[in-house]
Amino acid sequence: MLGGVASVSIFTNQTALLNNGFQVASLLVVRSSNLSRKYSIPQPFFKIPGFRENIFQFVASNNGILASRNIVFAIPNERNDAEKEGSDYYIDYPVIVDQKEDGTSCAPEMDTTFPLLPCGEGIPRSNEINGKEDGLLAKLMAVHLHILAMEQWNTSKLKMSHKNYLVSAANLIHYLALKSLDIEQLKEELSSICFLNLDTINQHVLASLSAGIRLLDNVKYESSSHTISYIEGISSTKSLDKKMKGEFSINTLRRRASHTADLLLGRLSEKRNTHIMVTVGQEAIESETLMEDLLNAGTTIVRINCAHGNPEIWSEIIRRVKRSSQILEKPCRILMDLAGPKLRTGKLQAGPCVLKISPKKNAYGQVIYPALVWLSSPGAGSPPAHVSPDAVLHVDGEELLSKLEVNDVVTLFDARGKQRTLKILSRYPIFSGVGFMAECSKTAYVKSGAKLFIKDKRRKFSAGHVVNIPPLKQFIKLRVGDLLTISRDSQNEENNLTSSTGAHRITCSSEYVFDSVKPGEPIAFDDGKIWGIIKATSTSEILVSITHAGPKGSKLGSEKSINIPRSNIRYEGLTSKDLIDLDFVANHADMVGVSFVRDVRDILLLHQELEKRKRGDLGVSLKIETKEGFEKLPLLLLEAMKMPNPLGIMIARGDLAVECGWENMAYIQTEIISVCTAAHVPVIWATQVLESLVKCGVPTRAELTDVAEGMRTSCIMLNKGKCIVEAVSFLHRTLSNHSMKPNAEFKPLALSSHDS
Repeated sequence: MLGGVASVSIFTNQTALLNNGFQVASLLVVRSSNLSRKYSIPQPFFKIPGFRENIFQFVASNNGILASRNIVFAIPNERNDAEKEGSDYYIDYPVIVDQKEDGTSCAPEMDTTFPLLPCGEGIPRSNEINGKEDGLLAKLMAVHLHILAMEQWNTSKLKMSHKNYLVSAANLIHYLALKSLDIEQLKEELSSICFLNLDTINQHVLASLSAGIRLLDNVKYESSSHTISYIEGISSTKSLDKKMKGEFSINTLRRRASHTADLLLGRLSEKRNTHIMVTVGQEAIESETLMEDLLNAGTTIVRINCAHGNPEIWSEIIRRVKRSSQILEKPCRILMDLAGPKLRTGKLQAGPCVLKISPKKNAYGQVIYPALVWLSSPGAGSPPAHVSPDAVLHVDGEELLSKLEVNDVVTLFDARGKQRTLKILSRYPIFSGVGFMAECSKTAYVKSGAKLFIKDKRRKFSAGHVVNIPPLKQFIKLRVGDLLTISRDSQNEENNLTSSTGAHRITCSSEYVFDSVKPGEPIAFDDGKIWGIIKATSTSEILVSITHAGPKGSKLGSEKSINIPRSNIRYEGLTSKDLIDLDFVANHADMVGVSFVRDVRDILLLHQELEKRKRGDLGVSLKIETKEGFEKLPLLLLEAMKMPNPLGIMIARGDLAVECGWENMAYIQTEIISVCTAAHVPVIWATQVLESLVKCGVPTRAELTDVAEGMRTSCIMLNKGKCIVEAVSFLHRTLSNHSMKPNAEFKPLALSSHDS
């Protein structure tokens, strides 16, 4: 008894919590029969007339360590109104906070509220609802209280968010609070009565839970008055009713998510819901029609990778994109990806400038189809879209091209001194001049400078020579058991593909790698196509034994990725090259892609650099491609939400799969989409989408399923390939068909009349 007037019950479950460094405020329930006397009760308290207390115990994790947590809530006593008015309950919500060295408390860090499992390490599932159950309404109230408390604990973080992201940051915290509880049983119970699906409320957590509480309360008590008292009592800032009707309503949050996607990616005028992004490079300036073809096919965003090319090439690509966009009246935004601290193989010696022309042969070596060869002057333009030559020869010789007619024969001597003939099949007008399709019935090795001759009935004369044959790309062919030496980038070693020990040799320009790796650590090359084990290290070399490659060996070329997933390499955030490239990006692009984001410090540095350049409007795409980036995604989002810049996330699945393990990718990409949906941040679905279609012209069944998964995001990215225009057109049709009603050719499945 308290002064002979009220009974006091104190509930504590401190043992597990104190062992984990938490301070637990005891739960105090005061049952008063004398309302004339006021008591001084510490905050946070709220008053709920006519309610009885319910105590649920949750098991919550702090960095993987399990701890108990009391969730206390109230539901109406099943008595008449007169009885309800005769008692009052004051409930102290149990505050669990971090404890400082001086004994004072502070709000918990967000990493204690984000339960995503590290990739494949099997941390035990956190949080089970135990104890006394009192129906779905009681459980939803408990979850609701937990979410509101988490918002209050993180008030300081929310206040630091930019006004554009304040509501979205709050909803993210609501979602993380929901994720921190094991509510599988509650999901099943709600599903069994076809009520609320907790898996689909990411975008509007608080509003959905409140709506569920109201509906259940109306069903059970035929009145919403009790729930209103409950909601008004626990709202720490302002009436939750006002929140639900305003910025936290379901419709408002849905519109906000759509608006943030439009700010970053642009508004879609097509009848589809997903953008198409295409990576382009040098090929975009070698063809006068490629950019127009891509935009006509359905491309809405062009991506330039700053790891390749230079400002001169980038400027020309951007000029062509903007010109095509203006001519076709099709909006197209430009994303430029900073190279970041990605580990790559160094450049190999350029091969000879020779082009092999090969006719199609059968198993006996007999020619079935001659090789098709395109002839045109340099810069005249690419072949028409419906023409698919096996080889392209640029000819310096106006006299030859002006005199050529169909059925003429052009001769040349190839690199071996063998005479070969090209018979002209057809003539085409192109962007700047004229082009010809010819056939060659014998294998030829053509090099730059090869002279072309044209014969008439009386004589043969020189009429031009071949120019601009690109050098062959060099590579190292690695087989299981081979040794590979990785050395520091050096001009003296660039041309040497074998070391003194007989091992293959390749360079790497990232010097800090040589100080961090250790023998026994796995290493991957070219997005995981080749794997090896580090056998020995020194200050200038790393010796690798190849453990996985193709049956006939795998090619490793220049500027291919290197991943060392178990190494503790100290990566820098924005590299010196990134800072130089950012000057160009800030002046020419609509969005910047930040590669290999791992830590909040990377976001802080980016924020500072964008402020220096006064680009608070530049879109920012954070590329998640490491284990650290995935595990810290909520922290990265909350930090990025302090900036005014439009924000998005790219799931860079190439490096992410190698870093985190192939078997974890399905889980990881689903979790990233769920978290970003809660934060109202658009997601870009990237890496190997429709790769077979892009490179070979025919998609696989698995790629079609991958596209269906990508439809959950705001943008799907395709990489470059010889069939990229056809791939964009196919993807556009697929996305458009998904957004509209089904094609009349395919009727919805149903029982026919004779089946019933």
